[in-house]
Amino acid sequence: MTDEPRPEDLSAEGEGDSLGAAKWAAMKELEPRFPGITAESVRFEVIEGPEGGGTARVRAEVDEEAWRAAAEVIPEEPGERVRAIVGRIVHALGLRASVDIEETEEEVRATVNGNELGLLIGKHGSTIDAVQHLAFRAAYRGREDRKQVTVDAAGYRERRETALHRMADRAAAEALRYDRPVELEPMRAPERKIVHTYLSERGDVDTHSEGDEPDRRLVISPAPAFREP
Repeated sequence: MTDEPRPEDLSAEGEGDSLGAAKWAAMKELEPRFPGITAESVRFEVIEGPEGGGTARVRAEVDEEAWRAAAEVIPEEPGERVRAIVGRIVHALGLRASVDIEETEEEVRATVNGNELGLLIGKHGSTIDAVQHLAFRAAYRGREDRKQVTVDAAGYRERRETALHRMADRAAAEALRYDRPVELEPMRAPERKIVHTYLSERGDVDTHSEGDEPDRRLVISPAPAFREP
């Protein structure tokens, strides 16, 4: 469990070119300490107004009891459910980070922003993949209309995908050079799919999976038209 908030943690200041922008900035300062916080759980005090084109400044103080009560409520919208689930996990891990949600017609993406997020990512992404699976199940429980859910932290997804592409290119080059299958290291199903999709666009190699979880691995072989006669 994380420690109870200290009195000085219950407030934050924010500034912007309007009172609304200043309140939003203060809320973003508080979110890493109070995941899922909403304006209904905060009291605002105007320190300086934006009169004459100046900068607005506000002080925001959390009503901790209201925040805890609101945290017990499960949002109806899938995107907000993802935010709530990921935010609670981040908080339970003792991390100070915010969760931003972007939603398109095909995907709900939760991006965790903060420092020292290695604990959330886990070895080879095992923890963040588990969080992603949990967020998906929670977001669309009892619903037929579903979107892909992606949980990212500190740019991990892009870095890992780039590393997987490099690994796939090296293995494909070896398979073609020596005209033999090449096994990759064991991977979880989502990573095997990334490699398979990436190599399927080449046409000169084929891929298939072998073995049982958690040691299931991808095998890359020269496509028949590219095999030595």
